[in-house]
Amino acid sequence: RQGGLSADGRCRSYAEGADGTGWGEGVGVLVVERLSDARRLGHRVLAVVRGSAVNQDGASNGLTAPNGPSQQRVIRAALAGAGLSASDVDVVEGHGTGTALGDPIEAQAVLAAYGQERDVPLLLGSVKSNIGHTQAAAGVAGVIKMVLALREGVVPASLHAERPSSQVDWSTGAVEVVAERRPWPETGRVRRAGVSSFGISGTNAHVILEAPEELEQTETAEDLVGPVPLVVSGRGPAAVRAQVERLRDFLSARPEVPVADVAWSLVSSRARLEQGAALLSADPSAEPVLDGAVEGGLGWMFTGQGAQRLGMGVELYAAFPVFAAAWDEIVSHWPETEAGVGSPASVSGDIDETGRAQLLLFAFEVSLARLLESWGVRPEVVVGHSIGELSAACVAGLWSLEDACRIVAARAELMQELPAGGVMWSAATSEADVAGLLGEGVALAAVNGPAAVVLSGEEGPVTRAVDVLRERGVPVRQLRVSHAFHSPLMAPVLDHFREVVESVEYHEPRIPVLATGGGRTDVTNP
Repeated sequence: RQGGLSADGRCRSYAEGADGTGWGEGVGVLVVERLSDARRLGHRVLAVVRGSAVNQDGASNGLTAPNGPSQQRVIRAALAGAGLSASDVDVVEGHGTGTALGDPIEAQAVLAAYGQERDVPLLLGSVKSNIGHTQAAAGVAGVIKMVLALREGVVPASLHAERPSSQVDWSTGAVEVVAERRPWPETGRVRRAGVSSFGISGTNAHVILEAPEELEQTETAEDLVGPVPLVVSGRGPAAVRAQVERLRDFLSARPEVPVADVAWSLVSSRARLEQGAALLSADPSAEPVLDGAVEGGLGWMFTGQGAQRLGMGVELYAAFPVFAAAWDEIVSHWPETEAGVGSPASVSGDIDETGRAQLLLFAFEVSLARLLESWGVRPEVVVGHSIGELSAACVAGLWSLEDACRIVAARAELMQELPAGGVMWSAATSEADVAGLLGEGVALAAVNGPAAVVLSGEEGPVTRAVDVLRERGVPVRQLRVSHAFHSPLMAPVLDHFREVVESVEYHEPRIPVLATGGGRTDVTNP
C-alpha cells in the first residue's frame, strides 16, 4: 500500500529506475576483539573498526521518511571518533534500499558529508542490490562486504545502477555510484570504508573500517623461511607411497609452483586417511616415514630453566611477525635493564643467570605458542616444568599477559637474590633408587619419568649423592643453573612470592592445565 516494494523484487540502489526494495534473508556473524589482544593471541585480523556512531532521526516526519541531516550527523560523528576527515575514506557501503524516497535523501547526505574537498571521488554502493534487503542482517551484510573488499582491494558492483538517480544532484560533491566492479582507489595510504545501516524506527548507524597494516604487506609463499612439510595420506602403505611418488613427479615437473602453496593445499583440502607420511620440501627425494593415525589429542609442554641457549628465537623473530609482536609485547612489560634484551638478536652475556634465563625462556615459550596458534594449532592440554609451568598457565589464560609478566619477573628476581652455592644434577634412574640418598641437604627436585630424576640442594651433600650414583653406574649430568631450585634452599622467597601471586587477577583457563606439584598430574581448571 505504501509502494515500498519493488515490482520485480530487485533493489535498484541509487538508480534511476528505483521502485522499492526487494526482501532477502540472511544471518551474519562478526568476531570482534581488542586489536592488541588479537595480535597477542595470533588471531588473523581482517579489518579494524576505526570509528563508529549511532543516533536517532527523531526530526523525521514518519517511519518511512528518513532524515538527511541526522544521517550527515552520524557520519560526521563516526569520522570524529575515528580521528579522520571525510577524504580519508575511499568507499561507502550505503543503506541503499532501492526506494524512490529514501535513496535520494541518503545520497544527498553522503554527498554533503563525504563528497566535499576530495581529490579522489568517493565510491558508493549497496549490497542490497546483490542479495536483497536482508532486514535484521542488512547491516552486518554491508560490513562483511566491505571487510572482503578491503582485503581483496576490489569494490564490487552495485547492480542495476547504470543510470544514477536523477532525483540526486550528483554535481554537489565528488561521489560516484559503483555500477561496475572497480579496483580499490589508489591513495597511497591504508584503505578505509564507511558502512551505513538505518533502521525503520529512525536509528542511524555508521561504522568506519580500516584495513590492518598486515594487509598492506601481505606475506607470500616466497617470503616463508625454511622447509615446509608436504603431508599425504592413504588407506594403506601402498596407497601412501603411490601418493608420494605422484607428489614428487608433480614437484619435479612444476618447479615454478610455490612449494608452500602445495603444502597448504595438501593439509587444508585433502582428506586425512588411516596411513600418512610427510616429506620435507628441502629434500622431497628423501624416503618418507610412514605412520598410522593415532587416537588422542595434542598437548603442549613448556620446559624449565636449563634449556636456554644463545641465539634462541633469532630466526623466528626475523621470519614471523606474530612471534616478533608477541616477544616485543612481553619484554615491554620488563625494564630493559631487568630483561637485558630487546629482540632475541640483542641477547648477550650470561644467559644462565637466573634473573635473565627465566625471563628469556618465558618470552620464547609464550611467543612460540602464539605463533603456533596463528597457524591454527590448538592444544587440548598444557603442562610445564618450573618456569615453564608459568608459561603454560599464561598460554592457557589463567592470567593476563601483563600479570603473568609480573609474576615471572618477581620469581626471577627473588631467586636471583638468593645466595649462590646450590647445585642440581639429573640422573637416569628411578625415584626409588635415590630415596635412600635424600635428606641432609639433598632434595628430589623432579621426577621426569620412570628412569629420570633430578637432585637439588647444597653442593657438598648433592655431590656426595651423585658420587654414589656414579659408583652404581647411573648416568648423571650437572644442570646449568645458578641455584638449587625446587629444594628447601628456595624457602626464603616464598612469603614475598606469595604476595605477588595473590595480587593478580585469575581467570578460568580456556585450556586445561596439567598440574605437576606434589607428585600429582591432575587436569585442572583452577
